[in-house]
Amino acid sequence: MKILVPVKRVIDYNVKPRVKADGTGVDLANVKMSMNPFDEIAVEEAIRLKEKGVATEVVAVSIGVAKAQETLRTALAMGADRAILIQTDDEVEPLGVAKLLAKVQEEEQAGLIVLGKQAIDDDSNQTGQMLAALLNLPQGTFASKVEVEGDKVSVTREVDGGLETVKLSTPAIVTTDLRLNEPRYASLPNIMKAKSKPLATKTPADFGVDIAPRLETVSVAEPAKRSAGVKVADVDELVAKLKSMGVAA
Repeated sequence: MKILVPVKRVIDYNVKPRVKADGTGVDLANVKMSMNPFDEIAVEEAIRLKEKGVATEVVAVSIGVAKAQETLRTALAMGADRAILIQTDDEVEPLGVAKLLAKVQEEEQAGLIVLGKQAIDDDSNQTGQMLAALLNLPQGTFASKVEVEGDKVSVTREVDGGLETVKLSTPAIVTTDLRLNEPRYASLPNIMKAKSKPLATKTPADFGVDIAPRLETVSVAEPAKRSAGVKVADVDELVAKLKSMGVAA
């Protein structure tokens, strides 16, 4: 089985994003970028499935600027076998990403597509579901456990009421949640090996996909600062204030 793992280059999760002065977006100048944490979990899970003998090849794919090669090299250093970069300087919306990934899947014919449930920059949580709809494939979202037996994939997923287990026929799509695994650190020898692993570069035009935006960002603003609290002398005063706010009856 071949596993396809889409990965996205985002602002590092340890960095606090800054909004541009004109409110048109997030300032990316001189900001540390890294692989989307949920996608990192997806790469780790694909590699573990390969180590178990379930998969024979792990292919990482990314859509974005030329510097996204660094993100793909990270995936290769973790253990992916080869990578594909669909290079574009334009911002690609989830539907455009799903359409491009659908074209990649038509070429690669992977038995399993494993991707993060969402990206931490836009938090859309749409690409996996849209991809499943475009390819008419079964999907298991928010996976906290993945088991492959033959041509069936058992996915334990996190839902509001607890855990739900679904069984999918391959090819299938799985989106990963935080509790699925703990991604490994790439060792120095593997980082060096990743430099020689194949990385193909293509463009959206090569797949005949229109990635023109369908949404317009009107403005971007930082969350309002939290107002200062108020000290109360005793419980009676606290209850009185809560009543005045309509919190307590």
